[in-house]
Amino acid sequence: MKSAYELAMERLAKSDPDAPKPMTAERKERLAEIDRVYQGKLAEREIFLKQQLHAALAGQKFDDADKLRKQIANEKARLEEEREDEKERARRQK
Repeated sequence: MKSAYELAMERLAKSDPDAPKPMTAERKERLAEIDRVYQGKLAEREIFLKQQLHAALAGQKFDDADKLRKQIANEKARLEEEREDEKERARRQK
């Protein structure tokens, strides 16, 4: 037996065309796949840039090291944004 609150929420959900659809197993799997792909991309870029950072620090090129630290932060932010955009597109698909 459903409560009055649950019934009201169901009616509200039916009347709102912009309400998010329930997550299907297929959609959940797609979102998980997007996370895996972007974790891989992030790890790849981070490894590459950290190798360059270590080389710059070993050569005492501190200006280059600062630039690489900023680049690492920018790459992380960019890839996180791309991942969230991709996940949002996957959520909107019918």
